[in-house]
Amino acid sequence: MTPQELRAFCLEFNASVEEFPFGPEASVFKVLGKMFALSVLDARPLTVNLKCDPDDAIRLREEHDAIVPGRHMNKRHWNTVTVSGLPDGMVRELIEDSYDLVVAGLPKAERLRLDRP
Repeated sequence: MTPQELRAFCLEFNASVEEFPFGPEASVFKVLGKMFALSVLDARPLTVNLKCDPDDAIRLREEHDAIVPGRHMNKRHWNTVTVSGLPDGMVRELIEDSYDLVVAGLPKAERLRLDRP
């Protein structure tokens, strides 16, 4: 997955936006103001911080060298994923899971707004 593909995929989700609160190099992808992905898109290797269920986070770290505790994040709830170390489909699933976890934590009224066309 290229940096452009990563960015485009993150922006495909309903109500997702890209912001730069940490400076122009760090892309923060949010849904209704809550972060679900963070990446420096021109970094080599390309990595992305993603929210993860704590039990899944531990399992994924044990199974994949490309997944480590989230750098500069709450290590219980976030993983840092080296994109080149995993198949594109798995990276996409991890991004989608992160988005879904963040949406699940939103107030009901905001979740309902996302469901409307």
